[in-house]
Amino acid sequence: MFAKKFLQKASGGGAHKSAPAPPPRGCLIAEDLDPHVVSHYGIPSTASLLAFDPIQCLLAVGTLDGRIKVIGGDNIEAILSSPKQFPFKNLEFIENQGFLVSISNDNEIEVWDLDLRKAASSLLWESNITAFSILHGTGYMYVGDEYGMVSVVKYNADEGRLVHLPYYVPTDALAEAAGLSSPIDYPVVGLLSQPSSRGTRLLIAFSNGLLFLWDASEDRVVLVRGNKDLPMEGKTVNDSLEASHDELSDLELDGKEISSLCWASADGSVLAVGYVDGDILFWDFSEGQKGKASNHAVKLQLSSAEKRLPVIVMHWCLDVTRKNCGGKLFIYGGDIIGSDEVLTMLALDWSSGMGGLKCVGRVDLTLSGSFADMVLSPIASSRQSGVFLFLLTNPGQLQAYDDASLASLMSQKENNISDSPLPYPMVVPTMDPRMTVAMFAALNVNDKPSLALSEIVVAAKSRTPRTPSGESAQWPLTGGVPSHLDDYKLERLYIAGYQDGSLRIWDATYPCLSLIYDLKPKANGIGITGVDASVTAISFCSKTSCLAVGNESGMVRLFKLIGNKSGGNLEVVTNTDKQDSLLVVHHLHQEDGPQWLAAYSFLSSPVCTLGFVQSTRRLAVGFKCGKVAMLDISAPSVMFVTNSLSDTGSPIKSLCVKSSPAPTDQNSINSEALDDLILCAMTKDGQTIFFDGNSGKMLAPCLKPLKNSAAICMHIIENCYEHSEMPSETPAENLNGKEKHENKSHLINASESHSPGGEQNAVTETTFENSLFLMCSEDALRLYSLKSISQGSLESTMEVNLPRPCCWMGTLKKDGRECAVLLLYKTGHIEIRSFPNLEVVGESSLLSLLSWNFKPNMEKTVCSDDFGHLFLVNGCEVSILSFLAHANGFRLPESLPMLHDKVLAAAADATFSQLPAHKKNHDGTPKFLSGIIKGFRSSNEQKVEQVLDFSHLGNIFSSPPYLKPSVIDGDDEKIIELNIDDIEIDEPLNILPSKEKDKKEKKDKRTDKEKLFDGASSDAQPKTRTVDEIKAKYRKAGETSAIASQAKDKLLERGEKLERISQRTAELQDGAENFASMAHELAKQMEKRKWWNI
Repeated sequence: MFAKKFLQKASGGGAHKSAPAPPPRGCLIAEDLDPHVVSHYGIPSTASLLAFDPIQCLLAVGTLDGRIKVIGGDNIEAILSSPKQFPFKNLEFIENQGFLVSISNDNEIEVWDLDLRKAASSLLWESNITAFSILHGTGYMYVGDEYGMVSVVKYNADEGRLVHLPYYVPTDALAEAAGLSSPIDYPVVGLLSQPSSRGTRLLIAFSNGLLFLWDASEDRVVLVRGNKDLPMEGKTVNDSLEASHDELSDLELDGKEISSLCWASADGSVLAVGYVDGDILFWDFSEGQKGKASNHAVKLQLSSAEKRLPVIVMHWCLDVTRKNCGGKLFIYGGDIIGSDEVLTMLALDWSSGMGGLKCVGRVDLTLSGSFADMVLSPIASSRQSGVFLFLLTNPGQLQAYDDASLASLMSQKENNISDSPLPYPMVVPTMDPRMTVAMFAALNVNDKPSLALSEIVVAAKSRTPRTPSGESAQWPLTGGVPSHLDDYKLERLYIAGYQDGSLRIWDATYPCLSLIYDLKPKANGIGITGVDASVTAISFCSKTSCLAVGNESGMVRLFKLIGNKSGGNLEVVTNTDKQDSLLVVHHLHQEDGPQWLAAYSFLSSPVCTLGFVQSTRRLAVGFKCGKVAMLDISAPSVMFVTNSLSDTGSPIKSLCVKSSPAPTDQNSINSEALDDLILCAMTKDGQTIFFDGNSGKMLAPCLKPLKNSAAICMHIIENCYEHSEMPSETPAENLNGKEKHENKSHLINASESHSPGGEQNAVTETTFENSLFLMCSEDALRLYSLKSISQGSLESTMEVNLPRPCCWMGTLKKDGRECAVLLLYKTGHIEIRSFPNLEVVGESSLLSLLSWNFKPNMEKTVCSDDFGHLFLVNGCEVSILSFLAHANGFRLPESLPMLHDKVLAAAADATFSQLPAHKKNHDGTPKFLSGIIKGFRSSNEQKVEQVLDFSHLGNIFSSPPYLKPSVIDGDDEKIIELNIDDIEIDEPLNILPSKEKDKKEKKDKRTDKEKLFDGASSDAQPKTRTVDEIKAKYRKAGETSAIASQAKDKLLERGEKLERISQRTAELQDGAENFASMAHELAKQMEKRKWWNI
């Protein structure tokens, strides 16, 4: 209706109907929208799984809502989202290949391409997957299910798809090896490839406690452990250092359910198995025990209590000094029920043999939250080297322990130690300290202040570490390759204020944010009361590079981002009276970076909102007490402070300033001439008042909706329409009857004015020409004409009731003009409404885009720019969304960092291919490896299986067990070729007499040996023949012409045979066609008949 009205007005009153016109220039349509995630930072609160690539030095975090977070170095982070949003139960890298494999709770195997940042292939498994393992360095995967089946899957990177291979482990063979009468149907709970077996040997663990070592190359069981029918050999070891060794006579394997397992040696000779009852057994899988029918094990107990927690997770780390006869075992669980939640680290030694296993040290690491997962892996980089323990706790807390800290903890005598681990360095801190307010600041790259700031930022990046991680230590992850674009210019800033009064500023030009400044609340040697209060409001002026910060104590701090080493004066204003203004000046010595210019502290009420006047050096301030102040920042002073704008003391919710050049005479230019400033203030209860920005006098009647709904935001839309596109000033007709009456606004008389002098000035119409006023409340959007408001008409030209409670509003631009509003609801829904009729053109939600639920006070840290970029904070997570399809301000995808380092991968492959030809260090790695590739290192626990050739696995897994294709050497057997001369067609049958037939049958029944040595005794020696004898036997008789004639006859006979074969083939083909036609007719007839007539 609204569009129809102003189109009729533009065509001269609508005397005749015309064809529908296209939407006005700058209006937003559905095709302009493309909601997507630009970047994501922080660990999701639903994190539950960890995976690590030791070569690429990348860490992956799986969640309960279908997301995977990939973390590298230099602030490189990425989020991968599955549309199904199911929890993940398995997560592993295909090491050094650039792929990540996940298994969801609905048993879908999904391969993620790290280069493309999306799923490359998926395979839905028919049964419930209970165990999963990837053969390191290959695309082969072992899958175990609830029915005891173990299958093989391969990811073909060239074709980009998952393939279910024919090979499987037969359960009847396992049952036969274990002495069971029926096939095993217990769930598979563990699959581990035995080290140094070239991928052919697989450890299979079943829930009932049975352990099998299967050799896929020979299709047989090598070892069986955990069978209750076999005699036990071994001892019991307590975790106490002085504990004695007891015999295992009382160990009952029947019903002992396995809960976790890991190899406890580099060569796969010792297996550590955790059980549901809290026991830990070390099983001997060495080659020496191959022929023995016994269970050789050593039992370890963390507690002597009768009831203990299940051993949920175990990881092993080799101690190189013990020469494969000891190391550290990390255990979660196994302790007494009701004890504190800890991660136990045991130092074990069996240098005197498995029977002499003893515990030489124990440390309990106190957890900061409930345990989620852990990963133990070696790392070697320019930052850190050694074995690192990554520990994930809820909600979304990631920590790391290095070799030195673990050794230090083990050397201490205290049993329960709470040592501070290395925390995950958040790119954008949100919880410690707590973020209270944030803003997105767009810069004009052609302005001199922006160019100067770009140069400062480039210099600051070279000084400030990109990955801050504490006072001395650094976070060990180094994976990924940052993007480097040649034409860099600073385009955006992300600014956040915190509860401790600090301020942080990031370069947000590209998706990979980098910290520029970290501003502390206190200056060196200067004490100002209230300066460290929580930050409540931020405003930035791109034309002057000035930053204003308001806090809870009522103080407003003013910074200039382009500072200098010479320092300057800090001026503190504590009085609003210009005549008796109390101005305290402090001299500051500041380094390069933001310069603290002034501090205004004249009201004790918290600052709610700030707004720079772009054309002048002024700052508007709204307070919680309902007052508004205008500050002069050129000469620090307070221009005016209004009385409370609300009788109820409602806080100022939003401020808008509109300026226009005052008419001046060219002959009498006064440098002190002031621009016409219109200051608009809106309180939380919806009252809106217009002031003169120079004097603080009220310009128009107060606008207040009759409905008592909380106000959200207001915005002045300048030059939104051409003169012919201006909306009608009559009330909107989208509401009728009672709704229209209830949503009307009413006037507050001049006597109710809250200006300092109680006066009301006239407003020139030229100031409000082509401008609209948009007001957003929790339940409605209202659009006014500023011109009509200045003339005393306070009825909205467009009013729309919102379907849900709204909590935040932003605007979008298209073709340089504001075209739509972006609304965030308290339900988490996101809605985009286009001008001029505020109709919905697009919808989305936090749940669909980010798997987030809306949380209270989330709107306080929501911010956006005019180009459809939305910055959101949720707990420890920070994300940037983009909504406009035509806007690519972040220059995707070239600005995105690479997660997979192809140069490193190629160097690793080349190094591993040469590894056997070079000498190795004591830990199994080549001496030149660390000089060529930084980011990975092998220990004896993880001897790098990538150095081995796995090409033989393709032949093994390409067919079912026991049906492998035989490998035939050329010297062993001749290749048989079919010769057409050997084909007998229509040859006459020779009927032998009965006597001759019996003789022939008896002759055919002879053994192969008898046929081979026909006419000779078995003990006869081979006879040596002369050359003349061979020629006499095989030489053809006759002259050359006779031989040629014989060859000709053979050729003619060959042609006749070929002709007869062709005729027979044609006859067979005709017969097959006739049979197919008859079968088709018969099928049609049968379809017409009912089942009871068949």
